[in-house]
Amino acid sequence: MSEFCVIGSGISGATIASLLHKKNSVILFDKARGPGGRASFKRMKGNIGFDHGTQYFSPKTPEFKKFTKDLIKKRILKVWGGKHIFLNSKKKENKKHLKIIGKNGNNDISKYLLKKIKCNYQSELKKIHYKNKLWHLSFADGKLRSFKSIILTCPFPQLKKLSKRFINNSFLKKSIKMDANITTMIAIKKNKKSNSSYLFEDPILGWAGNENSKKRFKSKYDLWTLQSTFKWANKKINQNKNNKKKNSKIMIDKFFQLSNIKKTTINFTLNHGWKYSSNSKPFKIKSYWDPKKKIGVCADWFVGPRLESGWISAQDLFKKISR
Repeated sequence: MSEFCVIGSGISGATIASLLHKKNSVILFDKARGPGGRASFKRMKGNIGFDHGTQYFSPKTPEFKKFTKDLIKKRILKVWGGKHIFLNSKKKENKKHLKIIGKNGNNDISKYLLKKIKCNYQSELKKIHYKNKLWHLSFADGKLRSFKSIILTCPFPQLKKLSKRFINNSFLKKSIKMDANITTMIAIKKNKKSNSSYLFEDPILGWAGNENSKKRFKSKYDLWTLQSTFKWANKKINQNKNNKKKNSKIMIDKFFQLSNIKKTTINFTLNHGWKYSSNSKPFKIKSYWDPKKKIGVCADWFVGPRLESGWISAQDLFKKISR
């Protein structure tokens, strides 16, 4: 039985950990408080919360459609209904595609895949070193752990910093830019006629999703997740920690203006910045595996900007490892 260490609990990390666990010993580490990666769910008091990363996904490939269908049958996932307002003339609306979400939160996929995996959260990886056919990992808490095989699923800039000394492949020599995103979460007075979501054509605000419309909980407020455009976030992300109130106010004002929802009292506001949110330029390879050093990489940015891309990359890596 081989021993694998997986870094990251997003869709890529959760998928590869689940596949490897069938015949191997697997342990997973993530710097976050819980699973999901960019498909995380911000849980609040009273069991309410926000999908503050990935809003939903629409399966494209036959394989991922089957995977999704199976999880809907198991009541892990469900279809997000309601009225979705499309206000972006630059994009073509596909009214037939389904918006799939987690039953209790969009990190439900990772939770399901990792239910048999030993997971260590709030464990941030700082350095890796290869010596005597072992990978030595240094974590932020000062602990040093060693493993025979490691799988990295982090964003490209972080991967490059961690592993450029140990991965000899042309994909790592490329320079790609991952777009940022700023998410603002708000609670406002209930509106009985609220729509499920809005896709805007605006230089600042790109999206607004009504969390109440996902029918996961009951709340005395309407909870909205607002997400910026990549272009605006790329300019603001490095100073977002110091300008959370300012950036959130700009997005909230835009929301009321563009949605035509009557401006009302904001009961609370949260702000989260995603420095590495998306990559729209796929690589020629879907994953990477070095059978000699036993280091692998899978991530959505290999394939594309969608959640499904991370799942495809993990499946591809598993095939390479299994050869």
